[in-house]
Amino acid sequence: MRIATFTVSDNIVRQIQQLSDKQSNLQSQVASGQRIKNPSDNPAVMSRLINLESERRSLEQYSRNADRALEISQSAFSGLQQIKKLSDRATEIGTLGTGATSPDALDAYASEIDQLLEQALQLGNTRFRNEFIFAGTAVDTAPFAVLRDVNGKITSAAYAGNSAQAVIALSESSTFNTGSTGATNQGVGDFINRLVALRDTLRAGGGPAMTAVQTNLLASEDLLVDSLAEQGAIQMRIEVNQTQQKVRGENLERLVSAEADVDLASTIVSLNQTQVAYQAALQSSANIMRLSLLDYLR
Repeated sequence: MRIATFTVSDNIVRQIQQLSDKQSNLQSQVASGQRIKNPSDNPAVMSRLINLESERRSLEQYSRNADRALEISQSAFSGLQQIKKLSDRATEIGTLGTGATSPDALDAYASEIDQLLEQALQLGNTRFRNEFIFAGTAVDTAPFAVLRDVNGKITSAAYAGNSAQAVIALSESSTFNTGSTGATNQGVGDFINRLVALRDTLRAGGGPAMTAVQTNLLASEDLLVDSLAEQGAIQMRIEVNQTQQKVRGENLERLVSAEADVDLASTIVSLNQTQVAYQAALQSSANIMRLSLLDYLR
């Protein structure tokens, strides 16, 4: 059987091109460390990689959400902790005022309460990233508005926020209410008004009325303690979630690596074998293509 010369040439060129393509592909894999470059390389693997990448992007968003929720909780905890210190001092002053008989002493305690009032108002209207942290979801509005007398002293406070809490997703199946509760926010406003009552009672000479004032201050202190404990539990939950998501992210990285990364040792071996075959094909084709009609006639 005789094979036409042009058919031999076509076969040689096609085989050399195939070896060249394989060599180029293996070189690209060694250089990039990835065995999948185009969807056509392995459609099934590429489909799995797309799904894994989508899951990883979602996980990154959940991680950002958790970071944000933790920051908000930490800010609320810090603010409540400072307000709790004011509450401790106010309760102490109330106790001292109960036993004080000197008008000068009572007036001095009342003046100190004025300073505590200003600090409580400042803390209640604390912002984090330009958002009020004790305003519920009405983060653009100062949550506590006060009335003042002609001397600039605070006479009452009103809560201007709401009782809603922002909802943040921590995973596909878990959401989280961020920030302090409406009850806590309103409780901060009540505390400010109870400080006003303490100051006014001290200026009025103390007496039996101090008992009711002290009872109310202790109620505010209990609420602040409960709120601090709640924020502590919230932070623990977020941190546990962050640990779980970190482990999940590491598992995803391993899955992606298993699907996409090349076995460098075996790929280099294949590349060397392909290069040898390519050089041999070039050499043999050169020898074949040098044959002429005279070679066949001899």
